[in-house]
Amino acid sequence: MNILIIGGTRNLGHFLALALLDAGHRVTIFNRGRTRDQLPESVERLRGDRTQPGQIAAALGRRTFDAVVDTTLYKEEDTRAIIRLLRDRTGHYVFLSSGQVYLVLEGARRPFTEDSYPGLLMPAPVENTFSYEEWRYGMDKRRCEDVLRAAWEQEKFPYTALRLPMVNSERDHFLRLYNYILRLDDGGGIIAPSTPNYPLRHVYAGDVVQAIMRVIALGAGEGKAYNISQDETLTLEEFIGLLAAIMGVEAQIVRAPRARLQADGLLPDCSPFSERWMSELDNALSKRELGMVYTPVETYLSAMVAHYRANPPPTPSSYRRRKVELSIAAEVNLETTDSYKK
Repeated sequence: MNILIIGGTRNLGHFLALALLDAGHRVTIFNRGRTRDQLPESVERLRGDRTQPGQIAAALGRRTFDAVVDTTLYKEEDTRAIIRLLRDRTGHYVFLSSGQVYLVLEGARRPFTEDSYPGLLMPAPVENTFSYEEWRYGMDKRRCEDVLRAAWEQEKFPYTALRLPMVNSERDHFLRLYNYILRLDDGGGIIAPSTPNYPLRHVYAGDVVQAIMRVIALGAGEGKAYNISQDETLTLEEFIGLLAAIMGVEAQIVRAPRARLQADGLLPDCSPFSERWMSELDNALSKRELGMVYTPVETYLSAMVAHYRANPPPTPSSYRRRKVELSIAAEVNLETTDSYKK
């Protein structure tokens, strides 16, 4: 097949391009070219800014593709533009959506199924806050999905949406798992907010690639959305305990008041998996219709720890205020000890 990846060299797109090449497909990528990629020369590279419709139209010319995988679609206007551009020019359009389409609903119950999508939307949080940015991300992904759904209903535009939770990946440029590894390595423990305490149900990058490959190979799911998520649901304590066991270190979590951590500007960096914006997805439909088999959490965490041990990245900026975290942890432990003595 002749397959186009829009975006695609920093994280998921990199793994996908390699998997498609290994499967014998012809791969073209379209992106701005700002990040130097490590893909082989057999990958055709087209350059431009997708938020400027004229640029992507000029780059693609009159090409047609058997499938298009869009890893960088975030806005309603860009959705309308890509539908106009690819109309009758692709056999399948795969959109990487987000589990946050459920998190902007009022009263939605975890774990979310695909049928949880309809409902009353929550009002916007206070602007210029972390919560506002996450809310806006979820709302924008919903608008993208709604436009695609309308295009399917009106003209059978052949889209499939894959709703992803937090994706754990060796190429995660935010280094979220590595942040936990650093804190466990230094022995100071993980400083996490007391609330909320939602369980984790993430996904491994390799499983996202598997889902995309299955959708393309099967020609499945046109006009539908699938949750793509690991099987296990873990508390933060269980997740950190498993990670620590793999690393051979002691697990310690210190719970501190959320307001205190926010006031010191430590969230979400000190524990990025502690936010309410972590979606918990039911993956039954993907297993039933796509034949998905998900990588066990222990297996992929072991692979990621081994990767970071062999290829340690530069220390992320989110670790630079570690002394403040440890100071708060010491205060919390002292308060707990004093309370116990009383």
